[in-house]
Amino acid sequence: MAERFTSVKKVLVTDNVSPCCKEALVAGGLEVVQNDKMSKEELMAAVKEYDALIVRSATKVTAEIIESTDGLKIIGRAGTGVDNIDVAAASKKNIAVMNTPTANTVSAAEQTCALFLSLARHTPAADASMKAGNWDRKKFMGTELYGKTAVIIGLGHIGREVAIRLQAFGMKTVGFDALLPAEDTKKFGVDQMPLEELWPIADYISVHVPLLPATKGMIGGKTFEMCKPGLKVINCARGGIIDNDSLVAALESGKCGGAALDVFINEPPTGVEQTLAQHPKVIACPHLGASTKEAQLRVAREIADQIVESSQGKSLKGIINGRHIGL
Repeated sequence: MAERFTSVKKVLVTDNVSPCCKEALVAGGLEVVQNDKMSKEELMAAVKEYDALIVRSATKVTAEIIESTDGLKIIGRAGTGVDNIDVAAASKKNIAVMNTPTANTVSAAEQTCALFLSLARHTPAADASMKAGNWDRKKFMGTELYGKTAVIIGLGHIGREVAIRLQAFGMKTVGFDALLPAEDTKKFGVDQMPLEELWPIADYISVHVPLLPATKGMIGGKTFEMCKPGLKVINCARGGIIDNDSLVAALESGKCGGAALDVFINEPPTGVEQTLAQHPKVIACPHLGASTKEAQLRVAREIADQIVESSQGKSLKGIINGRHIGL
């Protein structure tokens, strides 16, 4: 099964992946070219010469790019989400798609918890006010996390770590996961419930699921209608899981007391998402979930190690479309 990857010799790395990625690939006996800024046309022309391609989130590996080459055997994502890679097109071409699902877990969980605290205590707005020369304690009266209920949608690696950290603040953590059994999540302090039972008890909702047809807009108008007034929402997963128009309406009506958004459908945001980013009840960040020195070193090193081990016939770790390409 793994023999198909032993012919991998040349790797193209894009998207400003940490230099340790190239170092590990070279140490593993592979020829590597790193080009951090390539247009779609440049990538289509270049990728024909390589056996493997490594990207972060900026490069969009479209079906057109995938179909332009017959030599590519591996597409590696230095990170978790692969929505910038057309996995179906890769599978049709018998190309393995790899990711590093646990490498940025801690960083993403910590960013999520930072946004919980920032929403509760109005920290960004208070800081901006101070920098403008003001001293207005009453304006920034907050609430404690202690005793509040956090609904966590998606209880994989990141959702689990978020729950454990929120429990340290005395929050009640409940949630939902379409794949994990309730007995498994109960082990790390999260009771699972049907979604329609979760919305009415939520003080905070944090989403940690991929953007799929089933999750697109799952936090929308009907969801907000079932929630208590003043609900706060956090999205450090993918733009589009929270419906933008519904969120604007909920913020304006007071149904939603605040939102913290680290991700957007379009990055940088445009249209209604730009409106949200500038809304006084919204804390907006430029997709910082994995933006720590530790996470970037980890994802770069892990994807390099996975490709080296595949090229040596040792391991097929991290391949997400294995059953679609006969592995």
